[in-house]
Amino acid sequence: MRQALSGIVFKSASPLKTIMILAMAMTFVVAGAASSLAAKSAAIVVDAKTGKVLYSANADGRRYPASLTKMMTLYLTFEAMAKGKISKDSPVVFSAHASAEAPTKLGVKPGESITVETAILSIVTKSANDSATAIGEMLGGNETNFARMMTAKARQLGMNGTVFRNANGLPDPGQFTTARDMATLGIALREHFPQYYGYFAQRSFLYGRQRINGHNRLLGRIKGVDGIKTGYTRASGFNLVSSVADGNRRLVAVVMGGTSGGSRDNQMAALINTYLPRASTRGGGDLIAKADSNPVSALAKVLLPKHDAPIPDEKPVAVAEADTAVADDATVAQGDSEDEDTAEAEAPKLVVPAKKVKTVIVSTPKVDTAQVVAAYAEPAPATIDPVSTASVPSGWAVQVASSPKQSDAQAFLDKTTKQAPKVLADASAFTVAYDNDGVTYYRARFGGFGSKDAAWNACTALKKKKIECYAVQQ
Repeated sequence: MRQALSGIVFKSASPLKTIMILAMAMTFVVAGAASSLAAKSAAIVVDAKTGKVLYSANADGRRYPASLTKMMTLYLTFEAMAKGKISKDSPVVFSAHASAEAPTKLGVKPGESITVETAILSIVTKSANDSATAIGEMLGGNETNFARMMTAKARQLGMNGTVFRNANGLPDPGQFTTARDMATLGIALREHFPQYYGYFAQRSFLYGRQRINGHNRLLGRIKGVDGIKTGYTRASGFNLVSSVADGNRRLVAVVMGGTSGGSRDNQMAALINTYLPRASTRGGGDLIAKADSNPVSALAKVLLPKHDAPIPDEKPVAVAEADTAVADDATVAQGDSEDEDTAEAEAPKLVVPAKKVKTVIVSTPKVDTAQVVAAYAEPAPATIDPVSTASVPSGWAVQVASSPKQSDAQAFLDKTTKQAPKVLADASAFTVAYDNDGVTYYRARFGGFGSKDAAWNACTALKKKKIECYAVQQ
């Protein structure tokens, strides 16, 4: 009689020998599984004053960011605020798509709105997926365009190992990053937007009569830790970016792929305690280049439609999305719930004693701006189109693209007409030129819709054909 287990074949033997062989085989199986699980973990600790890497483990390995994605969503939000395009009191209207995002979310109904500041606080504390999507749609016209803007900004900051596909970090196989890139983003947030960085230290906030608590358990436990962001999906494991300072020493640390929130927090605390004393007390100055975007290169090289997606050229009217259904069970199960109390039966308490710390900055080496391949430039909202290139119908229109070249905008109109002849049978195709900082862009639109509902319905039908669009009043 022959028996086999995990590739080990043996003849019948005494019970004692059989038990020993089985135990050894099971040890190999468990060790192999642990090795596979550990393979997705990654970490980095960076001296925030000098950019020196103090610790690194798989820091350049590709990982799923989960809700660390929202750090870039907030970067672009802060950028829009700093440029005066939006304010903390600007309304963020929730589309049906945003409202239908998987939990965790704020629960805003389609058509309703919250302020930009409320959206920021809900993202920082609750990691609200619906708020992140709504912000992305507001700034980018739709989430696809916003993801392109996110990736373009990542390249500008030197995050060459990152690609974004959505604004919230819900599972997408094409969305990935590295621990090193997340450290770079953490630095950039502090260096470029110190006036808004305090949001990351928020541990809770009031939403109506409800107090919403955050997920970053290190805030208030290790003095001086002021964020930056937690993240969790089943595929990514438990992620965390933290920054901390003690006197003149500052560092940033990233942990990705933790097996639980508690073990991740313990690992982060251990890294801080071990490497903060080794950080330099000298140095300083910005470590992440803040390059200004060129509107022409940004839009032409990065945001020009490649898959029937329009280019953001203004803050859009709220869009009625085609896909109003909640994600399927598989997606929800894999979703970035960020509810770590549910993800774990009981999170372990910190077992590593923490040193006293005060504030935080994070960093990596300076970016060579000559290697930036593209930069995000969101054209400022225009209240009046200075030039029209066709007879512009009054009422409501559906915008499907925008381009620095009129020929490209017209070509997109022709292509869209062929793809959806029944939907656009009674619509009039036209381009509208507008000026932004001395550069002319061309909006590709279909007009002749008698009401907002008619335009939204047409856009919904186009989206079913995978043609991105949004409704706008002429």
